[in-house]
Amino acid sequence: MTPSPLSRKTSNLSESVRQQLKMYALAASAAGVGTLALSQPSAAKIVYTKTHRVIGEHYHLDLNHDGTADFKLTNDYYPPQYYVSAAQPGGSNGVAVNHSYRARALFAGAKVGPKLNFHGARMAVSDPNGVSDWYGPWVNVKNRYLGLSFKINGKTHYGWARLNVKLMPYHGFTATLTGYAYETIPNKPIIAGRTAGTGDSNAQPGTLGSLALRRK
Repeated sequence: MTPSPLSRKTSNLSESVRQQLKMYALAASAAGVGTLALSQPSAAKIVYTKTHRVIGEHYHLDLNHDGTADFKLTNDYYPPQYYVSAAQPGGSNGVAVNHSYRARALFAGAKVGPKLNFHGARMAVSDPNGVSDWYGPWVNVKNRYLGLSFKINGKTHYGWARLNVKLMPYHGFTATLTGYAYETIPNKPIIAGRTAGTGDSNAQPGTLGSLALRRK
C-alpha cells in the first residue's frame, strides 16, 4: 500500500523533531560541563598563619606546620655588630635577596616566585653604638615581607613572612613576626600579603563549556 502524503509528512516532522531534541541535548550537556567546571574549586590554596612573635635570639619558623623548621630568624649580637638575619637551618631553602645578598624587604603585592634569587641573608646590621653605622633593607620598617622558598617532599613551594623591625640605639633591633603564609601548589608564585586564594579560574575562553554558557 502506498503511504499517503500525510503519512510521509508526519514521518518527516518526527525526524526533524528528533534532530532538534538531539541538538538541544548536546547544548544542555555542554552547558552542564561548563557549569560543573565553574563550580569545581581549584586545588591551589594559600595557608596563612597569623601570629605576633617578638624574635629573641633565635626563632625557628615552620611554615607548613609539619614539625620541621624551614627557616631560622636570628636577632643577635655578634661582636662587634648587632644584626637581624634569616636563613634556612639546612637544605636548599632560602629568602629572596638583592644583588648585594641582603634579604629583600618586599612590599605587599610583590610576587614571590622562581624569578627571584633565594639565599640565606642578613636583614639589618648596626654597630655597637647603634646610631651612625647601620644598614640593610630592614632597618626601621613596618609590614614588610620576606620572600621565602622552601621544600615540601622535595618540591619547591613559595611563601612569605611579614615582620616589623625597629632599630633600638645602643641595643640593636626589635624584630616582630606578625604573620606568614605559603602556597600549597609546587612552583606556583604567591603574592606577598595575600592570605587566601583558590588560584586561577578553571573556566577557559573558547572551551565547550564557556561557549555553551554564552549561548544561554
